[in-house]
Amino acid sequence: MRGQRWEYRTVSLPLSGFFSPKVKPDELDAALNALGQDGWELVNAFDINAGYGHSSGVVGVFKREK
Repeated sequence: MRGQRWEYRTVSLPLSGFFSPKVKPDELDAALNALGQDGWELVNAFDINAGYGHSSGVVGVFKREK
């Protein structure tokens, strides 16, 4: 018997704003819900460090059964 097989997907979610970058919650919800409808499950998220304590984006790692 074979174990479960997974496929993975990474998605970069850019931040908006120059001096105070932020994620737009409505846009993030829409992106996450669209991926969820296709069977993708968010397993991790982390920021892309732009240096000096600032982030330039957020990366989400998703998985779903193959």
